[in-house]
Amino acid sequence: MTHQVHAFEPPERFVAGTVGPPGERTFFLQARGGGRLVSVALEKVQMTLLAEKLEELLAEAHRRFGAELPEPPPALSDNEPLETPVDEEFRVGTLGLAYDVDTATVVIEAIAAGEAEVELELGGPGEDDDEDDDEEVDDDLDRLRVRLTPAATRAFIDRARRVLAAGRPPCPLCGQPLDPRGHLCPRHNGYHR
Repeated sequence: MTHQVHAFEPPERFVAGTVGPPGERTFFLQARGGGRLVSVALEKVQMTLLAEKLEELLAEAHRRFGAELPEPPPALSDNEPLETPVDEEFRVGTLGLAYDVDTATVVIEAIAAGEAEVELELGGPGEDDDEDDDEEVDDDLDRLRVRLTPAATRAFIDRARRVLAAGRPPCPLCGQPLDPRGHLCPRHNGYHR
């Protein structure tokens, strides 16, 4: 079975976004470039970890390699919705991050979920020693590969955090998302709030 590698090095646009009302949202990564538009679905926790780990990767690249850590200029702030049609190419199972010292760019790779369980790998040095076993399985899976400048990475992180914060507000007592139809708060012994 053949697999596709959707490579955007660099993309014209790479954003995080959602489709659907709060509480029922589907999260997407979307890349556009060269007349192509690719959208891949992922879980909210994956998007949260991706933003966190990209921030850590930029800090580590700055510490180890002296990489520039720019603040995202307002011109790079992308508040536009996802481009339509939002056709899911695949659901993300594994995310990989790397910093390319030669080109001073961040590489993000989203790999489709295999038939086995969905897992999340965000890493750098010190990965598991079972790397060879995982690589054989991942060779037959579709993937989205994006190469971003540090400024574009900062802009992506900023947008991803805005998208994540735009969901349902948290309960002030327990921190769980408030549902418009009512919230069973554990701090109120299960009474609706």
